[in-house]
Amino acid sequence: MLYGRSDEISVIDRLLADCRTGRSGCLLITGEPGMGKTALMEYAASAADGLRVVRGTAIESEAHLPFAGLHLLLRPALDRTDALPAPQARALRGAFGLAPAEPGDRMLVGLAVLSLLAEFADGGPVLCLVDDAQWLDRASAEALLFAARRLDAEGTALIITARTGFEAPGLAHLPLTGLDAPAAAGLLAEHAATLSPAHRYRVLAEAQGNPLALLELPLALAAGRPVAAGEDLPMTETVQAAFLDRVRRLPEPSRNLLLVAAAEDTGDRDVVLRAAAPLGCRPTDLVPAETAGLLRVDNRTVRFRHPLVRSAVYQAAPVSLRLVVHTALAEALHRPEDADRRAWHHAVVATGPDEQVAAELENTARRAVERSGYAAAAAAYERAARLTESGTDRARRLVLAAEAIAEEGDIDRMVELARHGAAGTDDPALTVRATRVRAAAAFHHGLLRTACRLLTEAAEPIRDDDPALAAHLLLDAVHAAWYLGKDEIADTADRLDALPLPPDDPLTHVARLLTWTVRSAIGQGDRDPGALVRRVAAAGRTGFGGPHDTILVGATSLQAAGQDTEAHRVAGELLARCRDRGWIGRTPPVLACVARTSTFLGLHTDAWDEATEALHIAQELGHRQWTAEISGVLAYLAAVTGDERRCHAFADDALAAPEPGATPPGMSWAHWALALLDLGHARWESARTRLTALHTGPVSHQLPGLRSIPDLVEAAVRLGRPADAREPLARLTAWAHDAAQPWIDAHVQRCRALLAPETDAAELYRAALRLHPDDRRFERARTALLYGEWLRRMRRRSEARTQLRDAFETFRRLGATPWAERARAELDATGATVPGAEAAGGALSVLTSQERKIIRLAARGLSNRDIAAQLFLSPRTVGYHLYKAFPKLGVTARTELAALTLTDAAP
Repeated sequence: MLYGRSDEISVIDRLLADCRTGRSGCLLITGEPGMGKTALMEYAASAADGLRVVRGTAIESEAHLPFAGLHLLLRPALDRTDALPAPQARALRGAFGLAPAEPGDRMLVGLAVLSLLAEFADGGPVLCLVDDAQWLDRASAEALLFAARRLDAEGTALIITARTGFEAPGLAHLPLTGLDAPAAAGLLAEHAATLSPAHRYRVLAEAQGNPLALLELPLALAAGRPVAAGEDLPMTETVQAAFLDRVRRLPEPSRNLLLVAAAEDTGDRDVVLRAAAPLGCRPTDLVPAETAGLLRVDNRTVRFRHPLVRSAVYQAAPVSLRLVVHTALAEALHRPEDADRRAWHHAVVATGPDEQVAAELENTARRAVERSGYAAAAAAYERAARLTESGTDRARRLVLAAEAIAEEGDIDRMVELARHGAAGTDDPALTVRATRVRAAAAFHHGLLRTACRLLTEAAEPIRDDDPALAAHLLLDAVHAAWYLGKDEIADTADRLDALPLPPDDPLTHVARLLTWTVRSAIGQGDRDPGALVRRVAAAGRTGFGGPHDTILVGATSLQAAGQDTEAHRVAGELLARCRDRGWIGRTPPVLACVARTSTFLGLHTDAWDEATEALHIAQELGHRQWTAEISGVLAYLAAVTGDERRCHAFADDALAAPEPGATPPGMSWAHWALALLDLGHARWESARTRLTALHTGPVSHQLPGLRSIPDLVEAAVRLGRPADAREPLARLTAWAHDAAQPWIDAHVQRCRALLAPETDAAELYRAALRLHPDDRRFERARTALLYGEWLRRMRRRSEARTQLRDAFETFRRLGATPWAERARAELDATGATVPGAEAAGGALSVLTSQERKIIRLAARGLSNRDIAAQLFLSPRTVGYHLYKAFPKLGVTARTELAALTLTDAAP
């Protein structure tokens, strides 16, 4: 019986009941040692009728071994690995050492865990239990939590226990505190009925509701070792003392064997016995420890009854005896596959510089990197550095540790390691690598000015001796400077352009494309679209760089040139590449680029779904830079619908400036979004003020700069200030001439119509409507609205009704509420009958965001498994959402989806 835990038990019962119906869920139970976390987990296991149970317990000494904890949990399901998509299967096998490891995205293993749990649940609902998660190695914890946040309809219940302080954002959290007085008294009365009233009072006072203390302290008192009167001991020390009292009463060989088991990583009984033999221990020496209730032994494993027993045994042992035990364990781990554990035991024994052990740890770290176990790699590199004499090798290992931590995203730690590495060497190459780590940390923190300064300063001394390395630094610097202002980006682009790079080097093509894009954006170069296409093609043929580089110099360059359709194609291919290869960590900038192009093309629902997914991943990875920019895009999309609350909330996130005095990363999009919101609600002065700040500020070269000029012209004309529109319109006209894109020409004609005399306006509006592509429905409807307003003022009501009705219907379908209301008001003024307010949007408008994404992919013929890989879900979750979406769409099979008009709808 569990005293005082009825509320917690009801939460677990609901989780198990949902699991039996095919739903998934996850519960994190946290509390101080002894609070009953494991007892609740045991209750869940006993109550799991009809569920298969898999479980694992993290071990503190394994916290440096990548994926060790995950492997223990998933061993029963590994026979399903072949059913996973190939990239996931390779990543999982490599992580567990079951196949040669391939460097890859650290998040891909998490996706593989999700898919594996879903496959395992095909045989019936599954309960996964993970105890003591605070001791999970970083790679296991990250992969497990990635999967946990995406559990949906797999029929999998996941319960994780951890000590207070374990962070798991996005999971249902059940914090445990001490038992209340009646429950504590009841537990004590059941298990220690013979205690005297004085002792009972003392135990209750010392235990403070801690169940484990309530059980263990009476044993210490019964053994004649009462807690001294008046002594106020920390709870953990009190409970450990109770354990140690039983340990000290064991024979010496049994105590030594306990210490070997406490220092061993896996609980492997054979390894424990082999290592204990040189200490005079025999298998029979396990019996007293097992009889005392300290150990549980079976044919394969030796497990402590409670983690505190392990901690108490290990911490109470003399350091000299611990070193003897670790040496014995290193000798017992003689198989090639034990090399990593052997290296760590050697490292514990080493008390000073030891190059042989340092080299072993460096090899361990290298293997961890191959399995994407970057946290474990960083720990091994850092320990190797500590065992290395001062000099280049020590500095190199520190920099390697910093680079591994950079993949994990522990920004403060990577900066510290990089700084120590650079301080310990005069090797220019190592110094530059350390600087790139520090700059990457600054960029992810949103400290763009700092990142740019670090990179340009590092590139200057090596520009002639190593121009290729200098180019890599300056490419990163230009990326950071893009968000700072025209002066900064012009300076870094000039530095990049001045490097003496070989004409046919792949790096040269990328550098030339980037500098061309920058100069075009800030008005210092030509905007010949043919030149851009040639440069993009040349850079693409080189195969240089990863997705991030390609986005920067390819799709973004096309967006800057107004070639949105081509940019959408390029960015879409990059996104498909990221999804196919499981590059989850690289996905946010790719998705952000796709979302921008979808926004520009008027595919607002697509854009909302893409940007929302990008934001969630960026937040999960801690990428503040991308979080800010993506928030700006979402603010714009919320402005289209007139959602004041969401627009302002996203704009606030976009305008958050992590670096004092620097431009917020999402400022240009936030200003544009808030101005569009004002325009939709006819707040002309506020819109003009925001747009003027954008166009005269430091980031007018960014994408919203030129694209918001039609909004600035409209606001200026509404306020009777046409002079304010002349210069911006001239810039828009020049861009239209260079880009040769009909949609930009349509904007120019609309702006001219706003400024034209009555005799010319009608023809200009009609020209704009002819030029608007059919797929850019929002902007075309805005032109129709302005034309209809003009026609009504000219008393041409019949013609006005036609334009206004078209605008109203389009806005209504798009969910652009304030714009629809403007059109409705104008129609009312013409005396027209306004259509009813039936549901906005096309077929997709009745679906959730997740259902929309899945339905679109299903309509293209993708299988559930393919869709799952694309969206980082499990196939069972995909099937569940299809099951929910089909009745909403009025279809019974996926073959019918192709006949639907999956039009854009309000997000």
